[in-house]
Amino acid sequence: MSMTGSGAEIVDLMDPALLSDPFGGFARIREESPTVLGKIFGVEAPIWIVTRYDDIKAVLSDQRFVNNPANVPGADTENLRVKILKSRGIPDEYAPYVLDTMLDTDGTDHVRLRRLVSRAFTARRVAEMRPRVEEITEELLDRLEESAVDGVADVIDGFAYPLPITVICELVGVPEEDRPQWRDWGKGLTSMKPQDAGDALVGMIEYIEALVARRRAEPAGDLLTELIRVHEEESDRLSDTELTTMVLTLVFAGHETTAHLIGNGTAALLTHPAQLALLRAEPELMPRAVHELMRWCGPVQMTRTRYATEDIEIGGVTVRRGEPVMAILVSANHDPREFDGPERLDLAREQEGRKETHVGFGHGLHYCLGAALARQEGEVAFAALLRRFPGLALAVPPQDLEREPVPGTWRLARLPVRL
Repeated sequence: MSMTGSGAEIVDLMDPALLSDPFGGFARIREESPTVLGKIFGVEAPIWIVTRYDDIKAVLSDQRFVNNPANVPGADTENLRVKILKSRGIPDEYAPYVLDTMLDTDGTDHVRLRRLVSRAFTARRVAEMRPRVEEITEELLDRLEESAVDGVADVIDGFAYPLPITVICELVGVPEEDRPQWRDWGKGLTSMKPQDAGDALVGMIEYIEALVARRRAEPAGDLLTELIRVHEEESDRLSDTELTTMVLTLVFAGHETTAHLIGNGTAALLTHPAQLALLRAEPELMPRAVHELMRWCGPVQMTRTRYATEDIEIGGVTVRRGEPVMAILVSANHDPREFDGPERLDLAREQEGRKETHVGFGHGLHYCLGAALARQEGEVAFAALLRRFPGLALAVPPQDLEREPVPGTWRLARLPVRL
């Protein structure tokens, strides 16, 4: 595969400067050229990096870009994620569980898998879950206060992670005593140490297979029981591997990003006192505030690689059939062509009743299935934190907040606060 750019230097997505300041780094790239070549860890061949808002929405809504390279007609297109997984220590026999997920399928396959679980994430079902989300939140904040040392606690470890993992595990059907293990596996799977990622995935798969066997013997009123019923009655709709993969995807994706939305959002509020005061004074702004926090400091910074099924012009360059493309969501969300003063945190920015303008949850057919649940968890979490702790403040200077250098994500390792 031959890829030609404008002669500009290839962007290294593992560049420490870009990892530490993706907002400024991608802003410079976006203003120099909307579509450039980049490289990611574990892959030698370059990929196209799309950085401007309109171009990114076009890519994400254009079905001529597919997630599975096997769906590129007449081309021997390499799946770059295979190489990435190898570089991260994922054993070959376990690779299908992360290569053939609902996130990696296209067309009718994607629709088939998404429909199996979409009813659990409708606006109505999510609204019905709100009282339970609020109850879990209050319990966790009680524990956070009790565990504080000299009034200082870590929001990430004590609240931002436990809230979404408790919610999604209750929904899917993961027993309470097993949930801390999922937190450890999540850390391993996102670790940059190959052995950690491989061990975590193996542990997750073996656990899910055992849980499926347990649920077959002891059905419950949870999503896993429903998926098992579909598998056994209509195996053409859900295979063995797809059942395991679906549970893995739901539990991991259902807590990891929401945890960092809560962490990033809390840090943003505590470092913008005027905006924090506005939200305290006008709590009805909370839904709009969560949208703005998702735009301004959302946890997911780029999409999975997509592949052109034919020659397509995007951002002034021609992407040839079979060539890989990656959309940089953080760049779109800070594009001044779409957002006035994008570097400014403005909790009243999103207009009430408008369809969201940011792309923090993606766009098009692969728009985040759990977006409504993530937004609700954010609203409940921020509202409870501000109500319970009127004097909430960072316990360290903002510049001392430590971020985890995981490419494609924006995440805090810890968030020490004074309650």
